[in-house]
Amino acid sequence: MDQSLRRRVRAGDHAAFAELFDGEAGAIYRYALRVSADRTTAEEVVSQTFLEAWRLRRRVRPDGDALRPWLFGIAVNVLRNALRAERRRARAYARLPLPAPARDVAEQAAELAREQEELGAAQRALAALRPSEREVVALCIWSQLSYADAAHALGVPVGTVRSRLSRARARLQCLAREELQAASARVEPPQESGQSCGVHTHVGRPLQERES
Repeated sequence: MDQSLRRRVRAGDHAAFAELFDGEAGAIYRYALRVSADRTTAEEVVSQTFLEAWRLRRRVRPDGDALRPWLFGIAVNVLRNALRAERRRARAYARLPLPAPARDVAEQAAELAREQEELGAAQRALAALRPSEREVVALCIWSQLSYADAAHALGVPVGTVRSRLSRARARLQCLAREELQAASARVEPPQESGQSCGVHTHVGRPLQERES
């Protein structure tokens, strides 16, 4: 994205925001979906991110950095708030009486099965990590931001991003080993293991990592 687009975004040019949306909305949606495992939440994060970007457009420097890390920085905060709100709703719903069972919709279940399986595996992996580690995995590996862009989005030094990602990788590798040991134990007599990841959540399959 060139300086012209940054200047136009800063000036509140609607066509520039449409261009920015077309170029980045999909990446923001995939980031939010993988972290939240909820399509409605991901859609809301996209909407709120661009609304907030419009409100904060005067903070864009005409000759500054690329717009993507700035936009992801907004998305990170929007998603954090959305997940906090969802946890509050879940606690409130847990106190309500259970509703009557809904009619099973087989066609919809079949359509969503593959997506839910993939998201479930991603969520199990993320659940084993600290929140700060989850963010760098989602930004650097899944959203393919560079270390510098992820640092910009999170408002932390590049070295912090590197160390968090290194810890996350080690943790996920350890979880993958535990999962293999658990699978082996189902067909072989249990054996003592001298290693533990320090967590109890298992990854359904090893996380395939790609780094830009």
